[in-house]
Amino acid sequence: MYRDKKISLVIPAYNEEKLILHTLEGVPALIDKVYVVDDVSPDRQAQVVLEYAKKDPRVTLLRHTVNQGPGGGIITGYRQSAADGYDIAMVVGGDNQMQLSEAAQFLDPLIDGKADYAKGNRFLDSKLEDTLAKMPRLRLFANWLITALTKMASGYYKTMDVVDGYTAITKKAIETINWDKAWKGYGYPMDFLVRLNAYSLRLTDIPRTAVYLPGERQSQIKGFNYAMKVSPMLVKNFFWRINFKYMYRDFHPLVFFYYLALLLLPAGLLAGLYLVYDKLLCGGYAVTAPRSILVALMIISGTQFLLFAMLFDMEQGNK
Repeated sequence: MYRDKKISLVIPAYNEEKLILHTLEGVPALIDKVYVVDDVSPDRQAQVVLEYAKKDPRVTLLRHTVNQGPGGGIITGYRQSAADGYDIAMVVGGDNQMQLSEAAQFLDPLIDGKADYAKGNRFLDSKLEDTLAKMPRLRLFANWLITALTKMASGYYKTMDVVDGYTAITKKAIETINWDKAWKGYGYPMDFLVRLNAYSLRLTDIPRTAVYLPGERQSQIKGFNYAMKVSPMLVKNFFWRINFKYMYRDFHPLVFFYYLALLLLPAGLLAGLYLVYDKLLCGGYAVTAPRSILVALMIISGTQFLLFAMLFDMEQGNK
């Protein structure tokens, strides 16, 4: 136990035969239960976990019959943790690249009632320059791009490094969210943030050390392809969240600000491009003062509606 709270650790794992043992050996005493979720891994990962479980009774192997992805593994662990009565469920990968010696930093805000969900942020680490130097530039750019999209989709505008998988969540939050509709593959961290915000759950970023093991793969994710696959999910989740949170669960006029911005801005830009095209290539017969003023008003008003919506959304997300 840690500060009179029962703590579980969920480790989604796939093809981690080599590193899962090192991950398990680093589990600190404050963890009461360890759920390793085997996502139909084709290697000897399950056998390694079962052998280690003979020495450490805290370790339980949960096995999928169909591959679900890392998000699906985490959800399986969450549900089992809540069903078994653990107060907080932590999550780390099975690749031994998240320092469990930092676990208390994730647990304290949840136990103190300051947050419902804590996530790692490698950009808050005191050794940020070293972290940036170690991270490939394409991967860093993809991280920033996905983070920018996730800020708007989730409403958590003060978070960074949204792809980080080192997290902790309260039992209350686990039982609040409908996990049946959650994204189960790669991209799950952003989807989870959207769902947390939709239920007005509080988020905090925790500084954590970035670990890059020599000779080991740093990620199974290809930056650009990952961004292209996840972006449509974030767009869809954005509309689901603002409707669910600000029209169904409660009401806030910011939902209309968002929709007016999404109507006026594209319409104004398209109309403006048409006027430019007409002026340059067709003699400018369509360009008149009233039309130009109307286009300008649409763009200015759409921009203002968008900024106000984002501002109100940010305030709601920080409550």
